[in-house]
Amino acid sequence: MNPSEASSYDFYSSPAVDQVGVEERISRLSKRSIKKESKLAALKMALSMVDLTTLEARDTPGKVRQLCLKAMHPHDGVSGIPAVAAVCVYPNLVRIAKETLKGSKVKVAAVSTAFPSGMSKRKVKIDETKWAVNEGADEIDMVISRGKFLTGDYHFVFDEIAAVKEACGKAHLKVILETGELSTLDNVRKASDLAMEAGADFIKTSTGKIQPAATLPVTIVMLEAIRDYYYKTGKKIGMKPAGGIATAKLAFNYLVVLRETLGEDWLNPDLFRFGASALANDLLMQIVKEQTGVYQSIDYFSKD
Repeated sequence: MNPSEASSYDFYSSPAVDQVGVEERISRLSKRSIKKESKLAALKMALSMVDLTTLEARDTPGKVRQLCLKAMHPHDGVSGIPAVAAVCVYPNLVRIAKETLKGSKVKVAAVSTAFPSGMSKRKVKIDETKWAVNEGADEIDMVISRGKFLTGDYHFVFDEIAAVKEACGKAHLKVILETGELSTLDNVRKASDLAMEAGADFIKTSTGKIQPAATLPVTIVMLEAIRDYYYKTGKKIGMKPAGGIATAKLAFNYLVVLRETLGEDWLNPDLFRFGASALANDLLMQIVKEQTGVYQSIDYFSKD
């Protein structure tokens, strides 16, 4: 949908969210367990869905190269461990990541649009997006203008997402809602619907810079929005919970909610990601334990 088509979208059509119902469903699904014979497969699946991320002012080319090497070879000491889905960096380090990952299937994602605040002019956001794509980014993670959204200027937010989508060209667009600042689940649902209508390929919970970041209730609301959009259009939109997911046990809860809401078609890195670098090492520890019967110290895994 182009910016000019925003007038054809009803910004007030999103259904109200039953918060009690959401919390009850999360409570029920969180009690599910993954059986031992399926645990190793689930651990590897979760690892293959991770976006390894470094978004600090002190990032250097060396740090990004190290992260890319880990992305391709998370732990060479044990066979059968998959590469992660992507490495996410600032636009100025995309070229370094792209060169290091050459020949692998690991994607390069770049944050854009004045990440994490989004407080800049649209032209600056568009130029930054085009720069990242020209540097080699396969995916763009943009932030919405939360201030505009919370004051009800939905047309502005819609048009901005659509403009960034156009600037992405062939790169996939992940739209970060920053759900920790949206206050209500009703707002989360409305922002999810708006982002998908405007052209998002993925919707993402958080930047990781605001607390709370990803939560299961927020995630299930976003997944239900994706489900309804799929029923309406036939188009499969991806989902990325980001921030605060640090253990394999919690990642399993997200996978259960994903499967029960959207089905097995979404159980792959093309349609689901974890924005949680700290998660990778816990998954690796659990994989090694399942394959060797022995836990390794966290010190045996690189922290970057």
